[in-house]
Amino acid sequence: MAEIHYRALGDSGLIVSTIGLGCNNFGRTGTATQTQAGTNAVIDAAIDSGVTFFDTADIYGAERGLSETLMGRALKGKRDQIVLASKFGMDMGGLNGPDWGARGSRRYIRLAVEASLRRLQTDWIDLYQLHQPDPLTPIEETLATLDDLITEGKIRYIGHSNLSGWQIAEAEFTARIGGHPRFISSQNEYSLLVRDAEDEVLPAVNQYGLGFLPFFPLYNGLFTGKFTRDGGPADSRIMMIRKHLLDNAPWELIEEYQKFCDEREITMLAATFAWLLAQPGLTSVIAGATKPQQIIQNVEAATAWQPSADDIAWISQLFE
Repeated sequence: MAEIHYRALGDSGLIVSTIGLGCNNFGRTGTATQTQAGTNAVIDAAIDSGVTFFDTADIYGAERGLSETLMGRALKGKRDQIVLASKFGMDMGGLNGPDWGARGSRRYIRLAVEASLRRLQTDWIDLYQLHQPDPLTPIEETLATLDDLITEGKIRYIGHSNLSGWQIAEAEFTARIGGHPRFISSQNEYSLLVRDAEDEVLPAVNQYGLGFLPFFPLYNGLFTGKFTRDGGPADSRIMMIRKHLLDNAPWELIEEYQKFCDEREITMLAATFAWLLAQPGLTSVIAGATKPQQIIQNVEAATAWQPSADDIAWISQLFE
């Protein structure tokens, strides 16, 4: 089995595997990980493969909170072996009580973190992330509350998701001025086909020393190499709920990319992981999985090819 690599998450002492496990499939209807047994199998395979970074959110699952609940059961006796990340701030449908849209507030964060800790059956969350901006609550209040939770030992580090470049800068300077712990990571959508983050987010991330965590890095699985113009695995996210991504994909470019991979005798998955991990500031590629073999494929792909600078530039230009 390939030896997995590890990196520091931004300018922090938190070390994570360069391949992370996205846990939004746990508890998702129609997948092997809908069940506890399926979730257990994927988590065990990830730990056995050296994957340490597990990224979930309170909203994940067919029912809100289900991903965390399944993970809490699966991680009994294994909690110390992983870096556990979760998120708060999206609409939980009243599960944390009425919130009036202020999900970055002191009141709401306190309710949300206690609920996540109960579901995850743990005393602490390694990386607690604001899932989306809260337009109603000053970021200073959010940071001050997270500061208290770090002091109490309920969380260890903090990150954010879906913030724009200016919001990243605002959070950075608010933390500095207020003497609060800084966010150490930024999680935004980023893939070969969605590169908006290069405009403002990635420059801000690199300026302030954050670790970048792309979500949908394989564009919902399109860059696993398992799809053609005619379709792909019937139980995949694309075929089940996002067929439009397949129908609207730039197949001329993807087929040229496949030819590039074939000429180098590598898989498209290996090339895509290599391109992602070559981007400045990018710390870990969070890839979802519903079967143990997918974990093994991801880990092997992440170390299968050492591209040249020209290779990375060619791929970037192809999808520019």
